[in-house]
Amino acid sequence: MASDWGADVGKDGVVLACHGSGKVLELANRAGVLQRWVKGLEPGSRIGVEASGIHHRCLARVAVAAGHTVYVVNPRDVKHYAAGMGRRAKTDRVDARLIARYVAHEHKQLRAYREPDPRQQAIAELLVRRHAVVKGKVGLNQALGDLPGYEKVRASMEELLREIDARLQALIDEQAGLHALCERLRSVPGVGPLLSAALGNLLMQHGFHSSDALIAFLGYDPRADDSSERRGRRRLSKRGPAELRRLLYTAAMAGARTKAWKPFYERDRARGLSSTEAMIVLARRIARTAYSIARHGTLFDPARLAGACTKP
Repeated sequence: MASDWGADVGKDGVVLACHGSGKVLELANRAGVLQRWVKGLEPGSRIGVEASGIHHRCLARVAVAAGHTVYVVNPRDVKHYAAGMGRRAKTDRVDARLIARYVAHEHKQLRAYREPDPRQQAIAELLVRRHAVVKGKVGLNQALGDLPGYEKVRASMEELLREIDARLQALIDEQAGLHALCERLRSVPGVGPLLSAALGNLLMQHGFHSSDALIAFLGYDPRADDSSERRGRRRLSKRGPAELRRLLYTAAMAGARTKAWKPFYERDRARGLSSTEAMIVLARRIARTAYSIARHGTLFDPARLAGACTKP
């Protein structure tokens, strides 16, 4: 009979707990060690592991290769689940048991992990690291920008960004399908090289069944807060990749000044939405347009938008 496991993963070690048995193991986070462990599992076992930068990937990779189902769960979801269970302590063993229970009871609501193409994974990692460089550059400029000699630091960071961008483009060019998709996505007003690379890579990697699924993955879906006759304020779930949300919002800011998107932005503002709310709505529209372009293999069509904007 298949078993449900939870894994608390660190850089050097993995704590594993089996739901319902009380069994807890501590293993080195090394491919050979983990491969020996997964070979002893019942066929079709389920393993839940919190997303932890890059440290969870070894376990996910070897478990999927052995034919088991892996769920890379959102740490925020596990935290809320723990609060709902009334957890009073937090240790690696407690976390592993909690994740095992979460997977056992909620696996039907979770998305199974799929091992990404190495080049797609490399693009995703480069985009995250590029954002880290930009964020660090802004912070250093604010703190040290007026110091003598800082120009050398600034020049070094600019050179690093150019190297990352060159590597990104090389990875995209190696994949004919991704290269073509990125070119089509850049036909959307407001979408630049970075967003086209991030969205194109995401759409190639995940088989979203609808644009709503894409919006939910990005964390741009509104979360209801209603009770009886009270209608609470809607807030974004923010469950997905923060960097992609930021890039889409930046694209919306640029797009709101273009002939194609400006009527949508102005109409939403006239409906009473704040500038931030209208930008978020526009960011969602850009994401949905990207999904349609990827699904149908088309280019951006401003005529279709013009017709849509006349609808109430």
